Amino acid sequence: MKISQKEEFNKALLTWYHQEKRDLPWRRTSDPYYIWVSEVMLQQTRVDTVIPYYEKFIASFPTMESLAEAEEEHVLKHWEGLGYYSRVRNLQAGVKEVVGNYESKIPRTRAEILNLRGIGPYTAGAVLSIAYGVPEHAVDGNVMRVFSRLFMIEEDIALPKTKKVFEQRVMDVIDETDPSSFNQAIMELGATICTPNPRCLLCPVRDFCTAFEEGKQEELPVKTKKLKKKVMTIHSFAISEPGGKWLLRKRPAQGLLGDFWEFPQIECNPSMDSADALKSATGLVIEQGEAFAQFKHIFSHVTWHVEGYHAVLKDSSPIPEGYRFFSDEELELVPQSKPMSKLLMHLKNN
Repeated sequence: MKISQKEEFNKALLTWYHQEKRDLPWRRTSDPYYIWVSEVMLQQTRVDTVIPYYEKFIASFPTMESLAEAEEEHVLKHWEGLGYYSRVRNLQAGVKEVVGNYESKIPRTRAEILNLRGIGPYTAGAVLSIAYGVPEHAVDGNVMRVFSRLFMIEEDIALPKTKKVFEQRVMDVIDETDPSSFNQAIMELGATICTPNPRCLLCPVRDFCTAFEEGKQEELPVKTKKLKKKVMTIHSFAISEPGGKWLLRKRPAQGLLGDFWEFPQIECNPSMDSADALKSATGLVIEQGEAFAQFKHIFSHVTWHVEGYHAVLKDSSPIPEGYRFFSDEELELVPQSKPMSKLLMHLKNN
């Protein structure tokens, strides 16, 4: 596509978008806070999964002040199951900055908004363009896939420096009169038509696509493969006291699943009994019982093979700092990771 075709391209793209766009809750508002929340949730997460989380989150935290003042554990409970929990911690931290330093008004320039915790170039562009109508690029993986095909861009999108190429291309063709619809239209195109297996016959801008013209649309974008993920075997112990309460520990604030509650667990070392390993790491002395669960949980950088076991504490076992007993009712109120939720589900079904 030539830059000179910009007007025709935008007309075809935006006409299609206004006719075919999905009715999504964050598209019914221009509130920059709500759009910020939606964009953070949509990172690494499917739209269908996000919708109920978004609606519940906005209902509970309808203003930036309400989110800024909320207890972190309460906020994490609303994010439970979405994963990538650093997103919501950074969101709350950024909202606190807006409330404290910007009189609860999200900045309107890229330079200022990028100073906020948790806002990177993509989220900045999305909020500025969608909420404020500022012609700014919002380049993510979907957008790079679309533009790599439109312009036959063959640079490796796995390389950080390549993103600048796409950001410039977007700025070359963005519709300055309606940047909100333009950016959302490109996102919609990448999500529904220009997918990894493109549906070119349905594409509203096929006539402008260089890769389609040359029959190379399925070869793009160019992306080097990621390194193989680390695989860990995790043994998790469901320990209950005679009164029926469960022993849990709170994970460290920093790192994977920070501040979430879980059963005592240990990475299984083939050369050591897992109950002995748990004692060595935590001081807990248990008698390991039968397995009640076995499943795989995939994170972005590591895969857990989780095995859940019934266990009882021996009389001599001390309760380490950071561990406490919870009733079934109390468990419902604390944030749990997906692996922990799966373990509880297996327990209930046994």
